[in-house]
Amino acid sequence: MASDNPSGEISSDALLDAARVFEERIPFNRVLGLRVESLDGSDVAVRFDMRDELVGNFTRGNLHGGVISSVLDVVGGLVAFLALLKREGVTSLEDEAEKFSKLGTIDLRVDYLRPGIGETFCAKGFVLRAGRKVAVTRMELHNEADSLIAVGTGAYSIS
Repeated sequence: MASDNPSGEISSDALLDAARVFEERIPFNRVLGLRVESLDGSDVAVRFDMRDELVGNFTRGNLHGGVISSVLDVVGGLVAFLALLKREGVTSLEDEAEKFSKLGTIDLRVDYLRPGIGETFCAKGFVLRAGRKVAVTRMELHNEADSLIAVGTGAYSIS
């Protein structure tokens, strides 16, 4: 059984491992070009650049809606994972991998507010509530001009 982490702090090594997993070990995240920009406790920021492969409407050149929802889902999953690490702590890379294997999206809601037009995009997320089995997160996607493109709420299995 995992031990509780009363201090609620995540080691910098655990944060770096989590970032590496999401950037390097998940092939779809590499396809999207996601780079973890900041991991601060349970808050996350992920950045990616616009590319032709990510266009949904070729006449406008904006992001595909599936790219937007996928990026928000990745950020929501990452903050849910960090909430799990914060709650239970991590003793080894194998322990972290075992915890990661239990993570899954239960529900994702995305509100598309503006067309995804821009050169670079940043998705940020934070935990609304983390229980024993489910974490609920909130995410936002902005372009380089800080225009809010989309918001999302996700529920993630963390046990």
